[in-house]
Amino acid sequence: MKRMLALLLAPLLAPLLAATLWLGLPPAAQSLVHAHNDENGTPVVRSLESLRDLDYQSWQVVAYREGPPGGPLKLRIVGYPGKVRLDHPTALQVQSGRFRWELADVTLANPQLAGDGRAAAAEFDLAPLLADLKQDRPLRLVLPGVFVELPVPPFVVAEWRSLPMA
Repeated sequence: MKRMLALLLAPLLAPLLAATLWLGLPPAAQSLVHAHNDENGTPVVRSLESLRDLDYQSWQVVAYREGPPGGPLKLRIVGYPGKVRLDHPTALQVQSGRFRWELADVTLANPQLAGDGRAAAAEFDLAPLLADLKQDRPLRLVLPGVFVELPVPPFVVAEWRSLPMA
């Protein structure tokens, strides 16, 4: 009798169990790529994340493109003003497995950052890195004299890779 009852209920329980598991899963990470116009009306597409280095210090990491698709790509790293002072130019070292990149410091080319006495932000040319990346691999950022390692997870790299044509 129990065996017959199990055979009758099995086809009903399997879809119910599948639906319960599906509804109980957390939602997939949503992209944090935002599009807006700057104060001059120029379109800007950006990815904004807060990441922690290995010393557990928080950094705001903003990858962005100004202008139409295909425009220049920049990566801005911002520390807490008064707690960190970034010297320019200092190239950003990027590592992923055996791959290495060195991104040029373009901070002084940005009039807003060049005139900011707090010196808590730095900007880098992101295009060489994105041109080489063919997949969303985790990255490790090194800014000599500032932080030894700032891990960047694959979902953030995916956001960065979407910027050129977003």
